[in-house]
Amino acid sequence: MTRRTGLIEGAVAELRGRIVSGEWAVGSRIPAEPALVELLGVGRNTVREAVQSLVHSGLVERRQGSGTYVLSTSELAVSMGRHMVDARQRDVIEVRRALEVEAGRTAARRRGSTEAAELLRLRDERAAAHLAGDMDRLVEADLALHRCVVRAAGNPLLRTLYDNLVDAIGENIRFNFVSDTHGPDAHDGLVEAIVAGDADRAVRETEDYLSEFLDGLPEPRDAASA
Repeated sequence: MTRRTGLIEGAVAELRGRIVSGEWAVGSRIPAEPALVELLGVGRNTVREAVQSLVHSGLVERRQGSGTYVLSTSELAVSMGRHMVDARQRDVIEVRRALEVEAGRTAARRRGSTEAAELLRLRDERAAAHLAGDMDRLVEADLALHRCVVRAAGNPLLRTLYDNLVDAIGENIRFNFVSDTHGPDAHDGLVEAIVAGDADRAVRETEDYLSEFLDGLPEPRDAASA
């Protein structure tokens, strides 16, 4: 039993590795069972259990009569996605504030010349999209700017957490723009602070921007009185 369990775990790790690395891209069909048996050097039952494990984790799905397809490269993204489906906008903004405040602070201390140049480019791209009234382009540029700040922070765990929330954050950014009265220069202060290496100002800029959105949303009811 111990040996069989080890074979299954090894097969799962091998399959997961090919998905996470991008060798088997999201949306692609993984090899059929006979090919996986040959690839992994294990029996059919081991392959079936390994694939079923990945189905349970949400990385792949079986489609009747078609095969098994890659859904995601991250089990964390799948798990977080399930939690975020019914999340309130207030909840998302509060999580964003927790992550983005620290990202801004750290990015101001660690950003390199490449990140500085990219932030300035994205600031201008965001402003241009705002002035053009192009909502899709505006959301894309705004999200890209925030992700650039997180990358500039140089903390791989923070980046992983943020990247696995990116769909919910993108939806929140779009939601915020519906009632947003900020102009095309809304993120200028944040970008300037990070480029200048001013961590305290980066924190203030991020807190002020997101807190304004929170002020316009109702507080959740006290769970104890619900």
